Amino acid sequence: MTALLLLARHGQTVWHAENRYAGVSDIPLTGTGRAQAEALGRWIGAQPVDAVRTSPLSRAVATAEPACRALGLTPGREPDLRECDFGVLEGRTLAEFAQEDPERAAAYRADPVAHPFPGAEDPAAAAERGAAALRRVAAAHPGGRVLVVAHNSLLRLVLCRLLGIPLADYRRVFPKLRNAAVTELRLDPQTGTAGLLSLNVPTGP
Repeated sequence: MTALLLLARHGQTVWHAENRYAGVSDIPLTGTGRAQAEALGRWIGAQPVDAVRTSPLSRAVATAEPACRALGLTPGREPDLRECDFGVLEGRTLAEFAQEDPERAAAYRADPVAHPFPGAEDPAAAAERGAAALRRVAAAHPGGRVLVVAHNSLLRLVLCRLLGIPLADYRRVFPKLRNAAVTELRLDPQTGTAGLLSLNVPTGP
C-alpha cells in the first residue's frame, strides 16, 4: 500500500544563506530558518499527518520541532536521510572552488554525479541510501502520511532515483528545493513505484 511522503527541506542556515555547502557539517538555523520552521509547523498542523521522520543533523531536527509540537508527535531520526558529504566543498561556495580549480568545477557543473568534489560521497550511493530510507518510512506507514525533513541535494538525488530520472540531471531537473517548502511524493515501498504530486509548495509568506 502506498504512503504519502511530505518531503521538506530544513530551514535556512548561515552557510545556506551565503550559498555555502553545508553537507554533513552540523550548522544551526538562522533566525529566518527558525521562522521558516514555525511556518512549516503551522502548515503541517492543519494536515492529517501520522508520523515525522528527520535527518539526524540538527538543522533538520530543529525544523521538524514546531511540526511535532503541532501534531503531538515524536520525530524519528533516520541516519540515511543525512545530507551528502561534499568533501572539500564543506563550508565553501562553488564560486570559491572554481577560482581554485576551474577544471574540476566545470566538470562538476557538467555532470555532478560522474565528477563529484574531491573527498565527497559518491552521489549515486547517497541517492540509494536516501531512497532506501524513504522506502522504509513508507513501508512502516502503509496508507499513511509522513512528514520527512531532510536536505536539498539528498532529496533531489532521491527524487531522481525514485522517479527514474538520470541522476546526472538532478541539478537541472530540480534546481532547488526551497527552505521549509513541501514536496509531495506518493511511494509504494514494495514495487518502488513513485509519483510526484507537488513540488516546492510554500508553507509560509
